[in-house]
Amino acid sequence: MIIKTEEEMKALEEIGEICGRVLKAAVDYTEVGMTTKEIDEEAGRLLAEYGAESAPISEYDFPGYTCISVNEEVAHGIPGSRILKDGDIVNIDVSAKKNGYFADTGVSFVVGETDDPLKQKVVDVCEMAFEAAMEKVRVGGKVSQIGRAVHNTARQNGLTVIRNLTGHGVGQSLHDSPQHIMNYYEASKKDILKEGMVIAVEPFISSRAGLVTEGKNDWAFETKDGSYVAQKEHTVVVTKDGPKFLTKIED
Repeated sequence: MIIKTEEEMKALEEIGEICGRVLKAAVDYTEVGMTTKEIDEEAGRLLAEYGAESAPISEYDFPGYTCISVNEEVAHGIPGSRILKDGDIVNIDVSAKKNGYFADTGVSFVVGETDDPLKQKVVDVCEMAFEAAMEKVRVGGKVSQIGRAVHNTARQNGLTVIRNLTGHGVGQSLHDSPQHIMNYYEASKKDILKEGMVIAVEPFISSRAGLVTEGKNDWAFETKDGSYVAQKEHTVVVTKDGPKFLTKIED
């Protein structure tokens, strides 16, 4: 989507702030010993309180208000009876709509204590990759440079990217143009970032694997080798001054 009016911007700012607040609250709520369903129910309660509707439910009939993925699950994990343990890598992904406009955000983090420093490294490098990607978000820039920045950051830190999970456009639908914002450089991709374009940038950084496959159910994507994976996602607007964050909530 490309924003053309102030009304569109205000509507996207509203749903962006809602998604950001729900994600922050869900992360703060998460504790060792909880089930992923408990976290999801709290997120669903907050979405309703803000007058927003879960996009996974409304658009895809997904069995959860949010996607919550743990350890071997990389994306689209179904909230359920799984109990969180010390050292689990948890990803919470919140996407929602209000008044016909969508936003999408997510983050991975280590819950409790862990004696494996690689877990926190994957999370930290994912944060670094996201920040590197944001430096490429500007009017006239190439979409492919976002992926180059993500891949370079992973490689410089001895890690890899998940090549078959991507960012995407967002706005009046959950997945808009550009359909795929790769996490690696692909020279054939010539798309240009335009002023007012709304995109969800989401690096997936892995300890080893380069691809995910279908998992234990019809929704989850997993790594075959048990690699650690972290994701970070925000919905941003492309402006002449760089990215305008819609889903970022300051502490």
